[in-house]
Amino acid sequence: MNIDERLRAIIGGFDFPGTLAACEAINTGHINATYRLRFALPGGGARDYVLQRINTYVFKKPDEVMENIRLVTEHLSRALAARGTDPENRVLHLVPARGGGAMIEDGEGGFWRAYDFITHAHAVDRVEGPDQFREIGRAFGAFQAMLADFPIERLHDTIPRFHDTRKRLGDFERSVRSDPLGRAASVPQEVEAVRSRGEAMCRIVEMIETGEIPLRVTHNDTKINNVMLDVDTGEALCVIDLDTVMAGSALYDFGDAIRYGACTAAEDETDLSKVTLDIDLFRGFTEGFVSQTANGLTRTELENLPLGALVMTYENGLRFLADYLDGDVYFHVDWPEHNLARARCQLKLLSEMEKRRSEMDAITRRLIDKYTGG
Repeated sequence: MNIDERLRAIIGGFDFPGTLAACEAINTGHINATYRLRFALPGGGARDYVLQRINTYVFKKPDEVMENIRLVTEHLSRALAARGTDPENRVLHLVPARGGGAMIEDGEGGFWRAYDFITHAHAVDRVEGPDQFREIGRAFGAFQAMLADFPIERLHDTIPRFHDTRKRLGDFERSVRSDPLGRAASVPQEVEAVRSRGEAMCRIVEMIETGEIPLRVTHNDTKINNVMLDVDTGEALCVIDLDTVMAGSALYDFGDAIRYGACTAAEDETDLSKVTLDIDLFRGFTEGFVSQTANGLTRTELENLPLGALVMTYENGLRFLADYLDGDVYFHVDWPEHNLARARCQLKLLSEMEKRRSEMDAITRRLIDKYTGG
C-alpha cells in the first residue's frame, strides 16, 4: 500500500474507524477520482469505504451537491426503515468529516467525500436481459417512489436547466451559427434531423411549465451502472452516483435509462444498421419502473413515459452534434469524428423509437393498468 502524504492527510480528515489497511484506486467512471479504502476494525474484521474527489469543473458548487446528497440519502434511509427494510447496504451512507460536515477541502482547491462501500454487489455496463433490466427499472422506480414526499424546494439546482430541451436546442443553434471548425457544411442531414424535431421534443418542458406534470426529485443520470446488484441473486440493492440529484421530471429519468439500456448497440456504434430499440428490454424496464411508481406518479406522467425516452435520446444526440461542431470541447473523444458517431447513433435510435412509438405506448398502458388496477 503506497499512499502519498497528501492522500493520507485527506483520509485522516474523515471519521473512519480502525486502522487503514489498504487503499486502491478505482478507475471506472469519468468524473470523480475514486479510491476504495479498507480499515481494520479494533475488535477484529474489516470494513470498506469509498473516497472520492469531487470534480469541481463539472460541479461548481460542491457544498450544494453534498447538501443535496445528504438530504436525499437521509430521506431514503427513513423511507426504507418505514418499509421495514434495513437501510444498511441499500442507500449511500456518508462518512462524516472530523471537523463536521460531509466533505473536506484539501488545501489545493479539491473537495473530498467518503461513503460506506456497498458490499457483495456489482454494477453492469451492458444489460444482460429483460429480467435484469426489470430489476434496474424497479430500483429507479423505488428511488422515485421513496422520494415522492420529499420537499422539492429544499434541493439546490446544481446544474441549472440541465434537461431543459428548449435551452439545449438554443445552444445547438448557436453552435451551428458559430461553426468554429467549419464542420456544419458536412452534416446537413444531422442538423436538419435535430431542427425538424425541435418543437415536438420540447413537450416535456411545456408540460412542466403549464403544470401538467410536477417537478420531482430526479436522479438525472440513470445509466444501468448506477444501480448496484447483489452478486448472487441479481437483486437491486442501491442506487448510486447522486451528484446530479435535483428537481426535474420523472420522464427524464425513465427516458435516459431506456436510451442507454434498451439500445441494441454501443453509444458510439458506427454501423447504424446495428442500432435499434430492443422492445423486450423496453418492456422489462418499464414493468420494473411502473411497478414501483404506479401509485405515486400521475396518470399523465405514466402515460408519457415513452415520450421521455424519445426526448432524452434526442437531447443527447443534439448535444453530441453540438460538441462536434464546437470542436469537441465538452465530451472526451477517442477519434476526430467520435462525437459525430455518437450523434448519428442517437439520431438513428430516435428514428427507431419513433417507428415503434405506438407499441411503446401500448406496452406502457397495459402495465399502468396492471399495477393500478386500471
